[in-house]
Amino acid sequence: MKELMTGNEAVARGAYEAGVIFASAYPGTPSTEILENIAAKYRDDMYCEWAPNEKVAVEAAIGAAIAGGRALACMKHVGVNVAADPLMTFGYTGTTGGFVIVSADDPGMHSSQNEQDNRFYAKFAKIPMLEPSDSQEAKDFIKLAYDLSEKWETPVFFRMTTRVCHSKSVVQWGERQEVKVPEYVKQIQHYVATPANARPMRAKVEQRLAVMAEYANSTPLNHAEYNGREIGVISSGVAYQYAREVFGEEASYLKLGFTHPMPMDLIREFAGKVKTLYVVEELEPYIESHLKEAGIACIGKAVIPNQNELDTDRVRKAVFGIQAKTITTDTQVPGRPPTLCAGCPHRGFFYSLSKRKDVMVTGDIGCYTLGSAEPLFAIDTTICMGASISTGHGASKVFEKTQPGKKVVAVIGDSTFFHSGVTSLMDIAYNNGSCVSVILDNRTTGMTGHQQNPGTGLTLMGEEAPEVDIPALCKAMGIKEKNIYIVNPLNLAENDAALDQALACGETSVIITKWPCVLKKFSREDKERFDLSKKTCYVDQEACRNCKLCIGTGCPALYAKDGKVHIDQDACNGCGVCMQVCPFDAIKMADGKAGAKA
Repeated sequence: MKELMTGNEAVARGAYEAGVIFASAYPGTPSTEILENIAAKYRDDMYCEWAPNEKVAVEAAIGAAIAGGRALACMKHVGVNVAADPLMTFGYTGTTGGFVIVSADDPGMHSSQNEQDNRFYAKFAKIPMLEPSDSQEAKDFIKLAYDLSEKWETPVFFRMTTRVCHSKSVVQWGERQEVKVPEYVKQIQHYVATPANARPMRAKVEQRLAVMAEYANSTPLNHAEYNGREIGVISSGVAYQYAREVFGEEASYLKLGFTHPMPMDLIREFAGKVKTLYVVEELEPYIESHLKEAGIACIGKAVIPNQNELDTDRVRKAVFGIQAKTITTDTQVPGRPPTLCAGCPHRGFFYSLSKRKDVMVTGDIGCYTLGSAEPLFAIDTTICMGASISTGHGASKVFEKTQPGKKVVAVIGDSTFFHSGVTSLMDIAYNNGSCVSVILDNRTTGMTGHQQNPGTGLTLMGEEAPEVDIPALCKAMGIKEKNIYIVNPLNLAENDAALDQALACGETSVIITKWPCVLKKFSREDKERFDLSKKTCYVDQEACRNCKLCIGTGCPALYAKDGKVHIDQDACNGCGVCMQVCPFDAIKMADGKAGAKA
């Protein structure tokens, strides 16, 4: 059977066909759909779960692999930073069942805070790496990765990029391979990484690398396509597809699918048969560095950009100086920057926060990061998952000594709090910090598409699960109950009162905003706990004085036309924030209700 599939769908299919029985991940674009597809299509054969963070996902998959099952861990590129600790040691111990970690890199930073090149992780961890260039390869390479993992008893690094993850191509299906799980045998010297055991493991790693290097030079995953001998191109991943289109049928190609260890013998042979050698790769000069260390002349980052995602136009201009023809038009298209949705529960709290003076606001990774955008400008920093609380703690300690009147508020989403914010809050509580921590609980993992998390009451497989009691968790850390405030973020008076008290108390304090994401599918618990009845607001044009304070909330349902403010009835969901902002009572609820229910 053939099917048009994205690379993520193909990875899920490949894991199914490979006989994988355990899969764990933390959602993050561009990798999210791998686990979603496993849950939707293959859950009868594969157990799958969302983990609280990538480190936990890798550790859980490691446990499954040591128990003898084939296991998969998936994440976006920055997630590997979180998971690097167990990965580095697992490269030493090796595995029993096949283990594959998928790193979905994001050249161009379509949905990421950086565009780090994770190919260097494979070299750093001394483990084999495979790089597919389309969906068929994504499915086939995953299956091979498990065979290699068990053959060499090593984890395998599977590097994808946004374009491979999300582009579609035809995939030929295969049948599922049921892999027998061996009976568990205690192997202390194999899996207990104490220094006494790790030292001989280290020597075995180097021996294994030598064996893998021989394989790299003979595997069909790395193959030459000889055409003309004037120009030769070495490439991997989706960059190969771009190079193939730009250089055409006259050039020769060395396509690399197995890129650590690098097939240096094959590369030397190829380089010796072409006059001019180009290396076309996205981001860092990973392949190029190997060539230059070996004394092989090539043209790479001297012309190919090391920033942003490549495409055929960029490669063609870089190599041949040919600018792609474009169609010009006089039509003016207005800019559409990303913004918090109409009715987003974060908007009300950020509006209240934006009115505070002499306050530094440390932010985190999530859709609420848009609180930094115009017109709210309510966030000062965003570094990485979980950093808001610990960054805020450090800043507040400095301000206590240097600017006593300066306060710090840290904002973090519920899923991000579970990911890596818990230990940061523990740090503040333990060290008697005064930073105000705000946990924005919208009852879902909003930014990546409404995945479940430990606070939603459901698992990835749809099973009911206990919800983390965030106030109780805060109290367990030693935070005083009187310093824990729970508010409806759409109620500006509640926000203001909680901020006043938290900023004034001088002790560790937490504000928890609770209101479900306006776009999520409301659960039974959501409907029982919150007033989610359909409402819309409208502007009483006779009462409106056109002060535009409501526009300052940044709600996309509000707009000015012909000197008056209007509300798009199709976009509005009656959150009531604009009503509370209007000083002239010119905004009213269509059903007569007076704002958001607390």
